[in-house]
Amino acid sequence: MADHQKIHPVAVQEAPPTLPLVPPGSSNSDKGNPMQHYSPPFRRTIPEIHSKPPCRGTCCCKCVCWTVSLLILLLIVIGVTGGILYLMFQPKLPKYSIDSLKISDFRLNFDMSLYAKFDVKITANNPNKKIGIYYEKGSHLSVWYTNTKLCQGLLPRFYQGHQNTTRLDVALTGQTQYANALMAALQEQQQTGRIPLDLKVDVPVSIKLGKLKLRKVWILGKCVLIVDSLSANNLISIRANTCKFRLKL
Repeated sequence: MADHQKIHPVAVQEAPPTLPLVPPGSSNSDKGNPMQHYSPPFRRTIPEIHSKPPCRGTCCCKCVCWTVSLLILLLIVIGVTGGILYLMFQPKLPKYSIDSLKISDFRLNFDMSLYAKFDVKITANNPNKKIGIYYEKGSHLSVWYTNTKLCQGLLPRFYQGHQNTTRLDVALTGQTQYANALMAALQEQQQTGRIPLDLKVDVPVSIKLGKLKLRKVWILGKCVLIVDSLSANNLISIRANTCKFRLKL
């Protein structure tokens, strides 16, 4: 009986395809197309958080802070040092005065140029008790009438000690071209007996503090003189003499 039995194959039924879930509230018209509502699973991205801030900006800030601090410290040191030196030496600006003015030569040449030679006596007074003054090479003195330079000269090089008064004789010479109009204006001004002249001073000096010689500075000044005449070979009377001086570092 076993020989007559037949084995019939059993058909394996395939599982129906799974359709994506349709979210509630969908319209009936959308149910016919299940792929229309398929969406990939939602993935939440977490922002990357740095455990330490970048070092570049911090380093720049530290560098700026150190630089500013060093500059402030340097200014404080300079200020304290300057204050100590000022209290120790008590510096004062030298005083100058024009004692006399003599005209050796003052003439109009044939080529209409004006030649002038002035002899000026200057008194320089150093009132400082602990400061000496070196008058260096490169000084410049000049006499002007309005905007025209009549003559110029130099101060001699010398050292002026503490609380010293020095009298200087300075020769100033010069020649002005096309001076016929200038000579006429001076002659007209001379009739009034008051001729305004400007003496400009530009002198390089070095300051000596004790045994220390400092770098070169400049004494700049201007003296406004009112003289009675410009006659040659005569001692000119100075009716007014106002001088102002300042120090240029």
